[in-house]
Amino acid sequence: MDRQLGQANSLETFSEFFVDSAATTAHLRTLHGEKLLPVTTSSRLLMADQHIRPCLEMDRWGTLVLAYKTLGVVFGGLVTSPLYVYPSMNLKSPTEEDYLGIFSIIFWTLTLIGVVKYASIALKADDQGEGGTFALYSLLCRHMNIGILSSKHASTNSRLSHSMDEVTKKQSKLGIFFESSIVARRVLLFVAILGMCMLIGDGILTPAISVLSAMEGLRAPFPSVSKSLVEALSATVLIVMFLLQKFGTSRVSFVFSPIMGMWTLTTPLVGIYSIIHHYPRIFKALSPHYIVHFFLRNGKEGWLYLGGTVLCITGSEALFADLGHFNRSSIQIAFLFTIYPSLVLTYAGQTAYLIKNPNDHRDGFYKFIPTAVYWPIFIVATSAAIVASQSLISATFSVIKQSVVLDYFPRVKVVHTSRSKEGEVYSPEVNYILMILCVAVILIFGDGNDIGNAFGVVVSLVMLITTILLTLVMIIIWRTHWGLVALYFCVFFVMEGVYVSAVCTKIHEGGWIPFAISFILALIMFGWFYGRQRKMEYELTHKITLDRLGMLLSDPSVQRVPGLCFFYTNIQDGLTPVLGHYIKNMKSLHKFTIFTTLQYSLVPKVAPHERIVIKKLGLKGVYGCVVHYGYADSLNLDGDDFVGQVTDSLQVHIQDCADGRPSSPVEIQEEISDLEQAKQAGVAHIRGKTRFYIGKSCSWFDRIMLAFYELLHNNCRSALPALGVPLPQRIEVGMLYEA
Repeated sequence: MDRQLGQANSLETFSEFFVDSAATTAHLRTLHGEKLLPVTTSSRLLMADQHIRPCLEMDRWGTLVLAYKTLGVVFGGLVTSPLYVYPSMNLKSPTEEDYLGIFSIIFWTLTLIGVVKYASIALKADDQGEGGTFALYSLLCRHMNIGILSSKHASTNSRLSHSMDEVTKKQSKLGIFFESSIVARRVLLFVAILGMCMLIGDGILTPAISVLSAMEGLRAPFPSVSKSLVEALSATVLIVMFLLQKFGTSRVSFVFSPIMGMWTLTTPLVGIYSIIHHYPRIFKALSPHYIVHFFLRNGKEGWLYLGGTVLCITGSEALFADLGHFNRSSIQIAFLFTIYPSLVLTYAGQTAYLIKNPNDHRDGFYKFIPTAVYWPIFIVATSAAIVASQSLISATFSVIKQSVVLDYFPRVKVVHTSRSKEGEVYSPEVNYILMILCVAVILIFGDGNDIGNAFGVVVSLVMLITTILLTLVMIIIWRTHWGLVALYFCVFFVMEGVYVSAVCTKIHEGGWIPFAISFILALIMFGWFYGRQRKMEYELTHKITLDRLGMLLSDPSVQRVPGLCFFYTNIQDGLTPVLGHYIKNMKSLHKFTIFTTLQYSLVPKVAPHERIVIKKLGLKGVYGCVVHYGYADSLNLDGDDFVGQVTDSLQVHIQDCADGRPSSPVEIQEEISDLEQAKQAGVAHIRGKTRFYIGKSCSWFDRIMLAFYELLHNNCRSALPALGVPLPQRIEVGMLYEA
């Protein structure tokens, strides 16, 4: 029986469907024919506990094995930093007191930033398993209505975040300020994007400087080895390194972890030997007064030396950004019990050697290695330097994937390389772009000092941005006591701010490289974001309401053709303008049409039973479907599997009369039969292929930015193939949007 669109509240019902589908207080729908279950807070917590408990019950050996694997992925950049810290410092006639002051700075930097900030605080600020600056930003967005996101998600995500946070306390004053100030929200977004861009820049510079520093070891025993040959060998090694990425983090870590294990064990042993042989009293430098004396004695020169010492903590951001590839406990165990002691002993041994040989600082690592074990350590160092690249490469894959699914970056292919760990991802396009840029940095800026200066800028800025975002998390989400927040912010903001001020003096000596990289990435992200915003504004202005759809279908010339159609739309309180364009020109619509929205939530993962939400929209054979996913979810489904999941959910919805209207068993069976017939008649997936029409009335800014967006849009991947839709079933409807 045809159901007419006579209800006065049809549009309200349509809008409420998209809102309710995102709220956690909605009814759970399963994909296996189960009854709808109302979700209360207690039942949600129970289900969450049942889901998390198996992970928490991982045996201790499993955690230790995972901690062992982190050596090959997470800590490569950090643990190999002794290769280039002292060579990056332009020391002038250093004395014993200078070296003691430098070692004291290195020790307290590792302790405060590495142990306290990252291992003890930052790892607890994960967004349900995902880490990094962009994950911190999304965590804040989930607890406040501050996301300057695409309009299609704005209202839904705000409702979702507040309903998820219904058990938390009243919003803080700072949170209210961010929600009410568009300027503050834009500044916060800019800070998050800058942090992500700098982290990607880190992913370019870490492989370059680590491999180049290791290969420089060839020139000590063989002075005839030219600088060009070292650069060529470094580039070759990097190319091989990037070609291995397609095998995934788990396989790569399995191969690389033994190498990093050898490095982590051998370098502190050499350090202990050097301490005993050269300067047994080195640990007196742990007293902070050596830092004070260092700055009083050296003044401005001591401040400039910080541009080199900051490299001792390089790779620490990967400790947080790679969280999605492992877990908190494994990273903490590996860092606190292996990496941190290894670094302290290695730097202590290096400094002990340099105190007795003060002019060897330009090759401060290889010179302190005893001659008897030089070649074994050289082989381990070279291998470890190659592995060191992995930490920031994996982190880059993670942040790019997060930004793509949050619609801040053009779509690229993202491959999930692990069935058990959703955070393990690989992007071919990103991988090869990183490879080209890394090789270019080595061949163009082969001087290790220039790359070191650029590296220092990246490291210090990323740390400072993480400190700012973590402070907001403490105040707004954790509700930490103001005294502790003030202590944290003052210590780390001042400390990292001093580092930033020191490295910024080297902008003209290579420090401009990360800014250039970040500018290009930020331009791409802003151009994409601006174009998506303008397109969404047009769609919201020219959306098709259910009343308008009813009028279009009431035209006698419009036919309802056999088949099942998935019509993809991006807005929640109406339908895409492409629908009206399609009906007016094709004069038809499939008998069973499901308006489908792929909608992300600002959570890493959505439970399978909450993934697909179905509702009847008031017209015969017309339904709405929202497919929810988080930024750590995979949508790489088989096309037929996706259709099967949606139709199964639709049958459950029809049988349970979820729209609240009574239906007879005959009507229910007839509707299910019509669905099966439509599915057998053929499935079509229709999406709009829209472009901007840039008229003469457009401003010069719109002309440039929209043309740039069209360039990005035409060269990025389509959102539809992510569902594995077969090509014969895909239909693209072209339409021009007037800018």
